[in-house]
Formats: sequence, C-alpha cells, structure tokens
Amino acid sequence: MRIIIQRVSQSSVIIDNISCASIQRGFLILLGITHEDTHEDILWLTQKILNLRIFNDEHGKMNLSIQDIKGELLIVSQFTLYASTNKGNRPSFLNSSRPELAIPLYNDFVSTLQQSNLIVKTGIFGADMKVSLVNDGPVTISIDSKNKE
Repeated sequence: MRIIIQRVSQSSVIIDNISCASIQRGFLILLGITHEDTHEDILWLTQKILNLRIFNDEHGKMNLSIQDIKGELLIVSQFTLYASTNKGNRPSFLNSSRPELAIPLYNDFVSTLQQSNLIVKTGIFGADMKVSLVNDGPVTISIDSKNKE
C-alpha cells in the first residue's frame, strides 16, 4: 500500500457537484492498493499514520500526532499512486489492484482507522472525485508499506 499524507487545515470531496465529505484540521490521505497488499500492510500503515508526529507543538516543532491534536482524517482511494511511467507517455496502471481485491482492503483500512476514535471520512471508491485541500505547511509525506526499513 502507498499513501500520500497531506497535513491540512481543511479538505473536502465533491462528487457530481455534491459535497460528499469534508474535514477540518487533520490529514488528507490518498490511498493506493496493489496486488500484494494484505491486512498486515493495513495494520502497519494505520499505526504509522496515527503516530506520525507532524503537527506543531507549542514551540512550533513538529512533535504532535494526529491523535494528540484529535485531528480528522479524510481517506480517498487513489489507484494512480501505482502508475508506471517507464514506457511511453501514457501511464500504465497494471500494478494497481483490481476492485474485487482493493475494495475490501480499502474498507478494512478505513474501519481500522475508525477504531482510533478520530473522525474518519471518505470519498467513494472508484468515483470521479473533486478533492480540495488547504495544505498546512505545506506538509506532504509519502509512505509505502513495502519499504518498512
């Protein structure tokens, strides 16, 4: 699994001109799923997300986690995180998981984060979404569950 975490002061998802979800201070998480992903990837990534210290403390130092600030999470499926651009100019998405595998893993990822008692909102898997955000910092972090070392 690959994620892009963006520390935001606000973020929202619009589908068919209708507001689907919005959050205030927290993380916008773009989630990409590949064929090899398992529940173990979810457990590792969700712990990383919940404990990542990228919010400023009272001294302006990035020292607080999403849990410390009681922030909100907005999770958006993003199959393009596994795009291959090695050949030609049109990306290949063969490394992205098919929906029959990705949807259950996506739902498991969301429900695992919901157990943290933080506010967790989502887009709609596979929908054409318009995502907006105010990146706070800007702070953007990329994490791949296959690169744990």
